[in-house]
Amino acid sequence: MLSLVVVLAACTPAGDPRQHATPPADVAAPSTNASGGGPPCTTSVDTLSAPPAGYRLVGEDVAVPDTPVMSAEDSTEADPAARLFAKWGLVVRAGTVVDLRVAPGWQDRARLGWGGTGTPAATVTVHACAPEGGQAQWMAFVGGTWVARAACVPLIVTSNGHNDRVNLGIGVPCDKPTTPTPSPR
Repeated sequence: MLSLVVVLAACTPAGDPRQHATPPADVAAPSTNASGGGPPCTTSVDTLSAPPAGYRLVGEDVAVPDTPVMSAEDSTEADPAARLFAKWGLVVRAGTVVDLRVAPGWQDRARLGWGGTGTPAATVTVHACAPEGGQAQWMAFVGGTWVARAACVPLIVTSNGHNDRVNLGIGVPCDKPTTPTPSPR
């Protein structure tokens, strides 16, 4: 795990205030869509046999940090909803497509992004294509959460027709346990 953290920190430009050593990642070739059809693959930075220590499952296909508070630093984004940034790695079961979105009522206060998606958004789709050879069970993606101010941010994770809600402490702890809870469909 330590090597994963060290390599990810090296992926962030020197002097970037968003450089943190919390997400799991490693430098690996971007994933490709071997089937030639369907949505394009999201660029992953590592393949894993299982979610790493310090991560918890949300539903069956996504793992997020089990950290009570993720450090948030000033970002360079012009969007007022993206004033602070907490860098963390998203881990998704290989071969799945997941949608992540900030919960209703948070669209003007939080943004998400993984896999070099460009502009932070209120909703993100991650297509974790199975790596060549199909050896890995999980794919790791660099990204994180942007917020207008430090907050306990509720996210909705949708995979295989199931919605799960998880709260993440971005700059501050969540008052309630951060165990994922099912949300209405």
